[in-house]
Amino acid sequence: MKITVQSIRFNADKKLLDFIQKKVDKLETFYDHIISGEVYLKLENVEDEANKITEIKLLLPGNQIFAKEQCKTFEEATDLAVECLRKQIEKYKQKKTTAAETAKKAALLTVTDGF
Repeated sequence: MKITVQSIRFNADKKLLDFIQKKVDKLETFYDHIISGEVYLKLENVEDEANKITEIKLLLPGNQIFAKEQCKTFEEATDLAVECLRKQIEKYKQKKTTAAETAKKAALLTVTDGF
């Protein structure tokens, strides 16, 4: 999966970029049709320690999912965002499966009604 990482108002080091790539790549184990992903790392100018924001957007066939988390570290925010995306992927797959089963049942009813 192709992932684009953009760090806003700072330069992310290679270690952080590798960490993010590794975490987001794990999402492919739950759904292998992910087209691409965009990750935005932001530093917010607040006095609170939790000023690091990670936003992740994944493009799926016919849909996109998004997660945004704010924590003390980018690693922690990335972990939480990836977990949120994993749950969204599970819901997306379940919806897709339910829709396919409903369409299949409707097609079977149409065929049996015709005879």
